[in-house]
Amino acid sequence: MIAVRIHGRGGQGAVTSSELMALAAISEGKYAQAFPSFGPERRGAPLQAYLRIDSEPIYRREEIYHPDIVVVIDPALLTSPAITVGLPATGILVMNTARSFEEITADCGFAGRIAKVDANTIAEQELGVTITNTTMLGALLKASSLVKLESMKDPIDHRFGPLAEKNMKALMRAFNETIIKE
Repeated sequence: MIAVRIHGRGGQGAVTSSELMALAAISEGKYAQAFPSFGPERRGAPLQAYLRIDSEPIYRREEIYHPDIVVVIDPALLTSPAITVGLPATGILVMNTARSFEEITADCGFAGRIAKVDANTIAEQELGVTITNTTMLGALLKASSLVKLESMKDPIDHRFGPLAEKNMKALMRAFNETIIKE
């Protein structure tokens, strides 16, 4: 089973990201679950979304305390100690940032595999807004290959309708521009 924890703020699309990836995995015949963790927080408050993907049925329903992958949608959250809690040295940190790998490691203390992309710039240029949920899915796919790129098309078409093409373009651009440090 692959466990992914996504950190973002309310309104940035962390929950949508986990749902879209789960739908893509299911379309490939895998088992998946996606769910958020937040209380009465308001738009802009930090939150987490969870994603599990496996080839077998998934019976666990609790939060993900020991993720294989952590995705950080909001770069301002990087210095939060909660970001890398439970992430093993063999895990993957996927960051929305233009900062260097050295700066990322200095801020969060994680020195393992890091994937980074300037998702804010890509989203602004491709979508006209800095909502980076689909953009960060491109980075996640580059770092992990959880599903095939083409499997994202139907969930994005269904979710975004007339904006689907722009969201797929942002996802593909992020996939191509993501840099990975092993």
